[in-house]
Amino acid sequence: MNIMKNYILIIFLSISHLVIASGVENDFNITEVAQGNYLHKGIHVSIDDINHDDIANIGFIVGDKCIAVIDTGGSINIGTKLLNKIKSISNKPICYVINTHVHFDHMLGNKAFTIEKPEFVGHQQLAAEVERNREFFLEQFKNDLGPNPAASSIIGPTILVDKSRQLDLGDRVLTLMPFPVSHSHSDLIIIDNKTNTLWAGDLIFRERIPSLTGSLIGWLKVIEDLTPLELKLVIPGHGNVAESISIALKQEREYLQRLLDETRQAIEDGQFVNEAAEHIDKDNQSHWLLFEFQHPTNVSRAFTELEWE
Repeated sequence: MNIMKNYILIIFLSISHLVIASGVENDFNITEVAQGNYLHKGIHVSIDDINHDDIANIGFIVGDKCIAVIDTGGSINIGTKLLNKIKSISNKPICYVINTHVHFDHMLGNKAFTIEKPEFVGHQQLAAEVERNREFFLEQFKNDLGPNPAASSIIGPTILVDKSRQLDLGDRVLTLMPFPVSHSHSDLIIIDNKTNTLWAGDLIFRERIPSLTGSLIGWLKVIEDLTPLELKLVIPGHGNVAESISIALKQEREYLQRLLDETRQAIEDGQFVNEAAEHIDKDNQSHWLLFEFQHPTNVSRAFTELEWE
């Protein structure tokens, strides 16, 4: 009788484990937003939140020959979840991991993919940016880098992109384009030519307020460069996908232009940066999420850039 009870208990625990595991797997959302293009949509929380490692839009593109991963999330844990999801959808090899820029939420998951031995691809400045930020990542995000994090936990690029180039995944060609300093110092976009889908990285934010770490003037110039692109789908670095580049850029363009104009006016009026931060776009006219967390920093960086122009 005891043997039978133990047997039933073992079966129950096994089933429970499978149900829990399945639930965890299903928590990691993946949607095929265009044929062969799979998106995991990040959540809108601050970087102080416990789930800060899962704020970026990341995903992958499947070709006939192999797969390209587009960003890997803000931790090895998120990178591993993405890798497991890929393996559940396709058995093709992962030939490329493409990072759209250096920020932690887009590339700290790279380590999870080293077992696949892909080429890691990024902007021509990305390797230098990784080195410049390595100690910062180790100090600020050590809990996201697995047990006993070390410098080797942060994986930089093996292929640097200094001008427009193409990668062939097998009957699916990707066009990669690097940009000058704008959102960051290492921004790169990916266009899947087969479906006319743009993976914009953080050159495009939707819903969640943009984070300025490069050049405000440069970012507005890049927006003008992106505007003529004829696309069927635009995947931003944060927020919902859009069906055209004009829709994708509208909220961001208005905010950055307002930030530029009002910061210049504040400087002309002789305001100090702390005064400017209290008055520039104080009503959040673009209705950004997390405005109070990021906007003062954006004003400070814009003020520093424009003060001596």
